Amino acid sequence: MEIPMELSQILINESVDQQVIVLKELQGGRSFPIVIGMPEILAIDRRLKGIELPRPLTHDLLARVIEQLGGTVEKVVITDLRDHTFYAIIYIRQGKNLIEVDSRPSDALGLASGLNVPLFVEEQVLDQLEQ
Repeated sequence: MEIPMELSQILINESVDQQVIVLKELQGGRSFPIVIGMPEILAIDRRLKGIELPRPLTHDLLARVIEQLGGTVEKVVITDLRDHTFYAIIYIRQGKNLIEVDSRPSDALGLASGLNVPLFVEEQVLDQLEQ
């Protein structure tokens, strides 16, 4: 079962390479951190703030490619947690087709953050985190 989530915090510490984003359950109290790299967190932060650069960066480029191919990002789902690594799927609607694209959560969130796309986490991932 997919649990609706939101990106509740972005923790940037420029003195280290590993950065943290916190996802929080929309209708509940569960939350958890995901460690990501500096380029990804800066891209997420920039996209959330609506800061546009003169030339597209990777997440902007991907969004434009999807759009130009007639698709829309429908949702992002954190699907699994294995060996301390999160996995995600980007769901892209192209006409009647729903395309599933395997992704690192940081890239999926980077793409989704500028598009107001729903974010979900599989219940079993939250269950694993509670153990």
